[in-house]
Amino acid sequence: MLRHALLAAMLAVSACANMPPATWLPAADFSALVKTYGPAVVNIGVVRDGASPTAAIDPATGRRQGRLPRRDQVDERSLGSGFIVGADGYILTNAHVVAQGRDISVRLADRREFKAQLIGLDPVADVALLKIEASGLPVVAIGDPDRADVGDWVLAIGAPYGFSQSATAGIISAKGRVLPGAEYMPFLQTDVPVNPGNSGGPLFNLRGEVIGINSRIYSNNGGYQGLSFAIPIDVAMRIKQQLQAGSSITRGRIGVAVQEVSQALAHSFRLPQPAGALISYVEPGGGADRAGLRPGDVILEVRGRAVKQSADALIFVAELPPGQTATMAVWRDRERVAMDVPIDRFEVPSRPAAAASDPATPLGLVVRPLLPQELQVLRVEAGLLVQRVNAAAARAGMKIGDVILAVNGQPVGSLAALAEAVTEAEGSAALLVQRRGTRIFVALELPGAASRDAR
Repeated sequence: MLRHALLAAMLAVSACANMPPATWLPAADFSALVKTYGPAVVNIGVVRDGASPTAAIDPATGRRQGRLPRRDQVDERSLGSGFIVGADGYILTNAHVVAQGRDISVRLADRREFKAQLIGLDPVADVALLKIEASGLPVVAIGDPDRADVGDWVLAIGAPYGFSQSATAGIISAKGRVLPGAEYMPFLQTDVPVNPGNSGGPLFNLRGEVIGINSRIYSNNGGYQGLSFAIPIDVAMRIKQQLQAGSSITRGRIGVAVQEVSQALAHSFRLPQPAGALISYVEPGGGADRAGLRPGDVILEVRGRAVKQSADALIFVAELPPGQTATMAVWRDRERVAMDVPIDRFEVPSRPAAAASDPATPLGLVVRPLLPQELQVLRVEAGLLVQRVNAAAARAGMKIGDVILAVNGQPVGSLAALAEAVTEAEGSAALLVQRRGTRIFVALELPGAASRDAR
């Protein structure tokens, strides 16, 4: 029995020796990268007003005089990451890390701390530019995301949960990923462990070049679950140049809402393959309308660039300078035609409005009116996008990304309308909310409701 076992083992070794060798993949060594470029990664601390201001009442007239902080006011503090792109103190991070911040501080890898100035931000791309008063700082090297391939090793350095200078590694899982609410951004998807606090930090390739800004995760519990998304660094650097020059961020738009072309739709339109951007809505008077585009047209190319998924059309148009005309290949009536479409301006303010003047604050929310293209995509006439939720509103069921359509049956499409609806509400407000294609009601108790009830 033993003799047969030894003979079988010898035959197995002989067979392996005759097999072709497997491909050898060298182990990634990130230590030199961390030592070289880790000093250019910073921690960002932000202080925000955490309480809901209440209205001060003039005892003589009974009218509102303004807003006073509540006695139980506690500042909200949050942490994020960033990286130095200029030796004279310029730093890139995410817009959501610093938006609505009252005080922004930056801590370097050598533990020096500085107060930071917000030069500007672009909430659409989620990119912000900071400046600290320092010189001779270490800087990162900027790479080319287009040269990255799915399967490439990448490294993130940041401050997850406040743990500074933490390095995590993984691979690029996909390129050109488009997420809901961010239709103008072709994200890099990775499986790098990214958690709260990593936002705004750099994503490095093995050459030590930054190819992205870690921005988002998909998670059921707020922690890492294998899906993280980074803003391509070339997009961020274009925005950085405009912010540093003091100009507002401009994008092109043509005034359409688009959807994916499924296999069934491709068959019905007699398209050779399910690709392109199917136009579902054309804004009256917009560039697409003036060019003669109409619902049912399928955009196949924008200036020679193939539109593989519907968001490609919006991304390609957004990159074009307003005022120009773009030639597009369009599928109409079962044939391919060329159309010249004028590019309109889609402009985003470079600086955020002050949180203290936000009429939504009594609800524990920070909101903004929907942009015209968001109204088209959501197919609503008016609404307010929820950008930040405090603990009380979150417990009531509100979430970032919700769209408030009405308060106590009163439609709201502006901050003034919301303020009026809240003023008229007594004790609590019933919010009609649109969330991922469905509409629900959420009841929020207004500040001071308990004391009024007690009286």
